[in-house]
Amino acid sequence: MSTVPANLFRRPQLTLMQILGYAVLALAAFVVVVAFIDGPRTFVQVVVIGFSNGALYALIALGYTMVYGIIELINFAHGDLFMLGSVLAAIFLEERLNQTSSSAKAWMLLAVVMIAVMALCAAFNVTIEKLAYRRLRNSPKLAPLITAVGVSFILQNIGIFMNGSAPHSRASVLPQSSWHVGAIDIRLKYIVVVLVTAPLLLLMTWIVQKTRIGKAMRATAQDRDASLLMGINVDKMISYTFALGGALAGAAGTMFVQVNGTTRYDAGFRLGLIAFTSAVLGGVGNLLGAVIGGVLIGLIQGLNDSGLGFFPGQKWTQTVLFGILIMMIIFRPGGIFGSHQQEKV
Repeated sequence: MSTVPANLFRRPQLTLMQILGYAVLALAAFVVVVAFIDGPRTFVQVVVIGFSNGALYALIALGYTMVYGIIELINFAHGDLFMLGSVLAAIFLEERLNQTSSSAKAWMLLAVVMIAVMALCAAFNVTIEKLAYRRLRNSPKLAPLITAVGVSFILQNIGIFMNGSAPHSRASVLPQSSWHVGAIDIRLKYIVVVLVTAPLLLLMTWIVQKTRIGKAMRATAQDRDASLLMGINVDKMISYTFALGGALAGAAGTMFVQVNGTTRYDAGFRLGLIAFTSAVLGGVGNLLGAVIGGVLIGLIQGLNDSGLGFFPGQKWTQTVLFGILIMMIIFRPGGIFGSHQQEKV
């Protein structure tokens, strides 16, 4: 006669860390509900802005997570590549093509400029990988990390050369009008950003998940040595990964300068850290996690800047964002969609 294990129907015991994690989630939900009650109209408006910013963060975060997924490198120069993309887009569209107002011609030229900037940023990223990172692949992990910081400073100095050390105001060719939904005004430029970035994210996901190159990239991420034995050109796959990440950074830079109307050489440092936080929140190495993490960070930033309810306001935004990063590392180091794995030495 078979016996039933004694612990089959035993209820799982929650650990202290799990209880604290659930308490933090409940507190966050309560704060959001209070913010909505405090100002429903403002709440909806800042959610739209936060979703737009989150889409841009997702484009940048994908560059971090793709590179880490294949060669386990946190490419801290990626944010500064985004900064160069914003500066190049402003120079091409405003200074070379003289487009400073919204029109059908300006929108067409903006699309052409974005494609050109995406191609240039992809080429820059591939060149950086070949010159700075490729020879350090088998080195201790600290060596490429320090190299990435050095490349970041180099890109910042290029940004100073191209843009100057002071912030520059830039004209936007996106529609400046608003879409009225009842008593709520939604700026059309935020909707345009989402409509532009969403297809790019879907296209990139399709390339990685459904194409032969994407399959080879995922094989390289899983086991580089086995990929070599199967005839996959690992160097080429890593270059493709850097090219895709660079192209997305270029698109994010183009949209960023159109929405915010400014370029500055140090923009990549702050936004790069926010995008890195997004990647960690979603799970570094997970494409869907990077997108979800970017949108969540954008929404949290927008709500905090509004000062609704218990949100402390704009001057505390950085503290709130990086506080979330610390809590995520404590309660769930692998992120929302990732899994924490102990590294064996």
